[in-house]
Amino acid sequence: MNHPLHLFAGAAPTAVAEEAPAKPPARSVAEVLADSQVEEVLRELDTDLVGLAPVKARIRDIAALLVVDKLRANLGLTAQAPSLHMSFTGNPGTGKTTVAMRMAQILHRLGYVRKGHLVAVTRDDLVGQYIGHTAPKTKEVLKKAMGGVLFIDEAYYLYRPENERDYGQEAIEILLQVMENQRDDLVVILAGYADRMETFFRSNPGLSSRIAHHLDFPDYQPAELMAIADKMLRAQNYRLGEGAGEALERYIALRIRQPHFANARSVRNALDRARLRQASRLFADRERVLTAADLTTLDAGDILASRLFATA
Repeated sequence: MNHPLHLFAGAAPTAVAEEAPAKPPARSVAEVLADSQVEEVLRELDTDLVGLAPVKARIRDIAALLVVDKLRANLGLTAQAPSLHMSFTGNPGTGKTTVAMRMAQILHRLGYVRKGHLVAVTRDDLVGQYIGHTAPKTKEVLKKAMGGVLFIDEAYYLYRPENERDYGQEAIEILLQVMENQRDDLVVILAGYADRMETFFRSNPGLSSRIAHHLDFPDYQPAELMAIADKMLRAQNYRLGEGAGEALERYIALRIRQPHFANARSVRNALDRARLRQASRLFADRERVLTAADLTTLDAGDILASRLFATA
């Protein structure tokens, strides 16, 4: 009698059916938000920045696009990462740099950039003064920004067509290459005045075609500037004394009509000067014992002493 093993000699091995790889489970928007904590950044954007309703809505739209893109990628539905280079237009002091910082956090938490840091530069950081100087400068800045967001303020100064020997075009060409070839590791935000940015993009169609999102930052209204002043004062343990609020409202109404008004930046400068006057006032009364109220209160006179009222 043959051994049982001999019965299967030469027989083909039994085929074992391979199991198909398990598909990843579908996920919800809430799960992605909980994992990434992006909603926390959006809340901070709402609480830290006064006004800017259209900008905040657009940032939420971009965040929604990125969350949905992650859900699609999880199910193998995405073909290419969305283009995320942006243009921020608006006057000085309207929150462009602050929003850029929040955008970097959102991109990092959702995994679109590795580090989530912001590198803010101007033309002088990118363009050299002589032949062979621009490329190393620009590449060094790009190296620092990789894995995060590069914010170029007053980007139109990179292009000076009236000067044939200007090296800004070289910086633009390097920037274009990186924006196209390494867009999965760097997001570029170009910022500046709206009219100058429009001219800049018309002169540089290659740059314009790579910008996916255009956000316009409106000027703040007087009531919003007062709210910004209140946030700034509370952050430094100051308050407005009797009549000081009305004085600041008058100051803002006058300052808005002056040249070089810079929105929140102008308000911060006004408060810094008021604090300086308060300090001089308290310093002059050397024998007085100063209470917490004395040290934290800006009087109406601290604001009304501004030269702006003398010229009004």
